[in-house]
Amino acid sequence: MPEGHTILRLAREHQKLFKGSVLHVDSPQGKFAEGAELLDGGRLIGVQAFGKHSLHRFRPFEDGPPRFDLWLHVHLGLYGKWVSGPLPLPEVVGQVRLRIWDEHHFAQLRGATVSEVLTAEAVKTLQARLGEDPLKSRDAGATSYAKVSRSSKPIGLLLMDQAVMAGVGNVYRAEILFIHRIDPHRPGNQVTEEQWQLLWADLITLMRAGVRAGRIVTTAPADREKVSGPVRRDDAHYVYRRHGLPCRICGTEVLMEEFGGRRLYWCPTCQAT
Repeated sequence: MPEGHTILRLAREHQKLFKGSVLHVDSPQGKFAEGAELLDGGRLIGVQAFGKHSLHRFRPFEDGPPRFDLWLHVHLGLYGKWVSGPLPLPEVVGQVRLRIWDEHHFAQLRGATVSEVLTAEAVKTLQARLGEDPLKSRDAGATSYAKVSRSSKPIGLLLMDQAVMAGVGNVYRAEILFIHRIDPHRPGNQVTEEQWQLLWADLITLMRAGVRAGRIVTTAPADREKVSGPVRRDDAHYVYRRHGLPCRICGTEVLMEEFGGRRLYWCPTCQAT
């Protein structure tokens, strides 16, 4: 599932391509036909990312005084994907949920878990149910920690709860807990405020790097097999998808288990406490 850094990159890309343009919107697949009809011909005011959610703001009424704006809300889920490029529009192949385009560029969406049109009030409701986003937060993790510190649920589950922290997915969850040597099974209320502040600061650094690079790299150069040059895929992570391999730090076999419906990776030696 795309994590918060990917959604922010997409939002910035669409903002650069389409902001200020009057857009055509359709749904070749048909599942978004009603929403496309509402947005078609509207002007794109801007695009924002909130955790794993993107919001394209449309002003649909070009003739006469504007009455209200509408937002295209997309959650990619496990299988959703945006593809964009210069015109002409490509031939429709497979299940294209929706397309947007202006005089120069297009973007098309496939397989998203959520694609819907929201009003301003519905956008506020959506944002209210999401936790702090490390890429946007003004509270330095304090709001998220208040929820974590009151919970007996494992920290490995809390980090994936979008009502606690928005934008963190399976990769960042596994890697940030390893970097801070925290057992993912530890109850949230046993994570100290100091530990949380350090974790939060590093998470911001890693996610911002992910936005810039378009990929998640968490390892320090000294911990990679190839210490210089571009980071190879096999060197990018400490524990994520490395089950059965030796830990980069201690040599213990990295473990994997099903945890809250997702695969959890950790080192039982480095993260024993």
